[in-house]
Amino acid sequence: MRFLTHLIAFVAAFGLVVEPAAAQSVLRDAETEALLDDMAAPLVEAAGLEPGNVDIVLINDRSINAFVAGGQAVYIHSGLIEAADTANEVQGVIAHELGHITGGHVIRYSEGMADASGISILSLLVGIGAALAGSGEAAMGAIMAGQRAALGKFLAFSRVQEASADAAGAEYLSAAGISGRGSLAFFGKLQNQEFRYGRSQDDEQAFVRTHPLSGDRMARLREVYTVDPAWDAPDDPELQARFERIKAKLYGYQAEPWRVLNAYPETRQDVPARYARAYAWHKEAHIDKALAETDALLASDPDDPYFLELKGQVLLESGRPGEAIAPLRKATELTNHQPLIASMFGHALLATEDSANHPEAERVLRAAVARDRYNPFAWYQLGVVYAARGDMPRARLASAEQQVMSRQYPLALRSAQAAAAGLPEGSPDWLRAQDIELQARGELERMRERR
Repeated sequence: MRFLTHLIAFVAAFGLVVEPAAAQSVLRDAETEALLDDMAAPLVEAAGLEPGNVDIVLINDRSINAFVAGGQAVYIHSGLIEAADTANEVQGVIAHELGHITGGHVIRYSEGMADASGISILSLLVGIGAALAGSGEAAMGAIMAGQRAALGKFLAFSRVQEASADAAGAEYLSAAGISGRGSLAFFGKLQNQEFRYGRSQDDEQAFVRTHPLSGDRMARLREVYTVDPAWDAPDDPELQARFERIKAKLYGYQAEPWRVLNAYPETRQDVPARYARAYAWHKEAHIDKALAETDALLASDPDDPYFLELKGQVLLESGRPGEAIAPLRKATELTNHQPLIASMFGHALLATEDSANHPEAERVLRAAVARDRYNPFAWYQLGVVYAARGDMPRARLASAEQQVMSRQYPLALRSAQAAAAGLPEGSPDWLRAQDIELQARGELERMRERR
C-alpha cells in the first residue's frame, strides 16, 4: 500500500544516535507495522512489558537511527531498515531500545541535566566573582571550564545509560531465545560509519560522545553473546522473508526510481524485487508496468492481502477507483478490517463519486477510526461522507480529529467548537468535541508561553 505519513513532534532522548527529532514524519503501512510488531513481541514479553502497550513506530528518515522519547514506544528510522541485512539485526536494536524503556532512562534524563546544570551555574557564579574582582581572563576561564565539566558530566551520564541498555538488550534477546549475532553485526555497521566519517577513537573525541564507541560495545557484548545458549539459534526464516519484502518495499517507496531499478533489475523475478519495482514504476507513472508487477505477485499468491492492497493503490492513484474497489475490499476482509487498508478502501468507494457507495464507505471508515484513532486521512474521508449527507456537526468533528493530529490547533479549536454547537449535549460525540477543544486550547497556550 502507500505509506501514510503524518507529523509528530518530540525530542529524541535516548537511542543509537541522540539528535533532535522535531516535526518528523511517521510512515504508516499495515504490512510493515505487522512485521515490526511480530519481531518485537518476544522481546517485549522478555522485558516484562505488555505487548499491546508497546508501539514500534517507523520514522520517515533515511539516516541510521532508533530512539525512545518517553512512554512505551520505540522509534526506528527507515534508514535503519535499509541498512540492516537481517530481521535479527533489527531485533537487536529493538532489544536495546526496550532496555531504555525498562530502565526509565527518559525519565532519568532530567537527573543528568540537573547535575550538569548545577556545575554550569556554579562556574557562572565563580566567573562573575572573578569579573567583579577585575580579572576578566580568569572569569572567562572559569566559565569555560565549568561549561566543559558540565558537558562532560552529562555525556558520561548518557554513556552509562547506553551501556545499561546494551546489557538489558542482551538479557532480553537471551530470554527470547534470539541470537545476538544480529546485534553484533549491526554494531559492526555503526563502527564502519564511525571510521567512514572520521570519528576518532582518541580520548578527546570520545569526551564529546553521547554513546560508547561501537568497538568497545562490540567487545563487551561479544563476551556476553558468544556464551549465551541462544548464540547458535537460527534466524526465523519466515521473519527474514517478510523483512526482505519490507526492505524492498521501503526502498521502492523512498528511493529515486532509477536507483530502485538498478538495485532490483527486471532480471530478478522474486517477490522483493517485484515489490520494489512496482513502486518505482508507479512513481514514474508507468501504470501498465506497475500493474504487471502486482499481477505477477498475485499470480504467486492470490490471497496475499498486501499484494491486493498494492494493486488497489496503483489503480486508485491512477484515477481508476472503480477497479480498485474489488482488490481493496478483499484485502480489507482478509485482514479482518485492518484500519489502514480499510481507510484506503473507504477512499476508493468515495472516489467513485457514486453516492450509492457512501453507506459502505461510512461503515468501513467508522470501523477504521474505531480501531485506530491516529489516522488523520481516515478522519478526513469520514468527514467527506458526513458532509455529503448533510451531517455538518459530525463532519466538523471529523475535521477536528484530523486537524489536531496534524497540529493545526487553531483550525482544530474552531472545528471542535462548531461541532459541539450542533451535537446533542452530553452525547459521546459532543464529549469528544469538548476533549479536542481542551487539547487544542492547551497546545495553543503552551505555544504562546514558549514564544
